[in-house]
Amino acid sequence: MSNPVTTVRASALEKGRDIVAQLNPPLEAQLAEKYDALVPDFAESLVEWAYGRHYARSGLDLKTRQLCTISALTVLGGQTAPQLKINIHHTLAAGASRTEIIEAVWQMAVYGGLPAAINGLNAARDVFEELDANQG
Repeated sequence: MSNPVTTVRASALEKGRDIVAQLNPPLEAQLAEKYDALVPDFAESLVEWAYGRHYARSGLDLKTRQLCTISALTVLGGQTAPQLKINIHHTLAAGASRTEIIEAVWQMAVYGGLPAAINGLNAARDVFEELDANQG
């Protein structure tokens, strides 16, 4: 007889992996390489918890969840720039336009202040410039 807790975790992990496959297929391996030596199973835990238990919930589509994510990271400020840039890539992969991303970031000027919004705009600009340079 299977353990229900293990089954739930496997299900959340698989849901998380399905979402990561849509947004950034190498993400789990990259996280494992960078962090698993410090925190065993870090990558799997992040994929299971963040993507499998939060992003996989019904009620919001993936694009909206990603727009919420970049909004939150923008309000948190400049120290989140690396995560913000990764999530801008994910938000594009989820189907958001550059305009939607810019507007979500700019809206955060009301809540996080102009410095936070400017940091977010800088992160978006960096991602867009990188993408444009790689296409040319």
